[in-house]
Amino acid sequence: MKIAFLINNAYGIGGTIRSTANLSRAFADRHEVEVVSVHRSKDTPAIPFDPRVTMTTLIDTRPGSRALTTGPLAQRPSTMFPGPAAPRVSAAIPYSALHDDRIGGWLRTTRADVVIATRPDLNGYLARDGQRRCVRVGQEHLSLAGHSDAVRTAQNGVIGRLDAFVTVSEADAAAYRAALPDVPTRIRCIPNGVPAPVVEGSARDADVIVAAGRLIPVKRYDRLVDAFARVADAHPTWTLRLYGRGPKQAQLRERIDRLGLYERVQLMGSVAPIETEWAKGSIAAVSSDKESFGMTIVEAMHCGVPVIATDCPHGPGEIITHDRDGVLVPLDAGVEGYALALHRLMSDRELRDRLAAGALRRAADFAPERVAQRYEDLFHALGAGRAPVRATPAPWWRRLRAALLPVRATPSRRAAQSRVLASARSGADGEIVFRFPAGSLAWGELDLLVRLRRDPKGREVRV
Repeated sequence: MKIAFLINNAYGIGGTIRSTANLSRAFADRHEVEVVSVHRSKDTPAIPFDPRVTMTTLIDTRPGSRALTTGPLAQRPSTMFPGPAAPRVSAAIPYSALHDDRIGGWLRTTRADVVIATRPDLNGYLARDGQRRCVRVGQEHLSLAGHSDAVRTAQNGVIGRLDAFVTVSEADAAAYRAALPDVPTRIRCIPNGVPAPVVEGSARDADVIVAAGRLIPVKRYDRLVDAFARVADAHPTWTLRLYGRGPKQAQLRERIDRLGLYERVQLMGSVAPIETEWAKGSIAAVSSDKESFGMTIVEAMHCGVPVIATDCPHGPGEIITHDRDGVLVPLDAGVEGYALALHRLMSDRELRDRLAAGALRRAADFAPERVAQRYEDLFHALGAGRAPVRATPAPWWRRLRAALLPVRATPSRRAAQSRVLASARSGADGEIVFRFPAGSLAWGELDLLVRLRRDPKGREVRV
């Protein structure tokens, strides 16, 4: 089966991109997979995609490209979604007829068996221009209530022309079914897939609280900082690290300074991959007013870090079972309630370890392989091909030669390499500890070659 994803910009950073990278990698074990990025803003994706996945770009928007501004199509408005619901490349650049031409042209000619669109305007293109012979699946990575009235109305108007519409929470799927009781489209919840980290999990021996996400109003990092301020004196060795960038950064810095926490609360900027930072913490904090899913929650769980999260719509409460694999704080408990939850976990190492064990078990439910299987079940129910692609038989003369001539063993290139796989853990103080399987190291001098994943400069250190 050939499965294609339609995404706005696979070269940026965000939850939709991470989710698409994870799911496409899981599909690639059994299917031919293509990720079609409407825009390409960089030479290489910031979030890596599996090399088995074909990457296709419709409009090049890298520095120096004039594709968005030149030509007659770029000067005409898009016909996808009217008025305030009209899709945009950025706040200053709306979609144009060029987008209609490129996206519609690809949809009308693709040979994919399944096409998955990943945001409202792309769901609109898929409903309008997608071929009826293929299974057309729209995704909701926010929520029904999370859109403006204009976007909500526009997207709801096209969902009935899709074969399926997938949300990341059961509560949101129920909301869509209630809002669209007469559409024939199958509305299902399938959560995001989150892979296990490639780093060693947290030992929970550092007095560090970690939070990660865009610094935007809905994440309510002001609530987290204020809650930490209330318990800081009772826990003088603890620090709070906030990872991410966004429009609230300056206000958060001012708040931290005003509370006298400039040595205890650190704005760390964006870091990828983030799992190395989760593994340095003993508590993960989510303080949002809304979370459509909560990928950061599952990422922290995978690293063995207990999570304190506000019980906001919709994701946290569907991921965390209170006091079994994390802690939920009612939204109406405010700063005081969040501070009490922090104090409870900061004071109790045994509780942190117990919740971490539960978190590791729960995180396994979101393995991309399991999520991919749920999607495959949906595709098959909608009529997509079930049979795997069979390999083309070798020519008759090659089969005859193989039968008549003796087989010579060819040494494996992989086997010829003497490489040992080690696990690594980074401590809160920057110390790195490597662990090797017993008996795996040969006698004599050894080289240690260290590379930073996704380093655009390709730097390496040999010790």
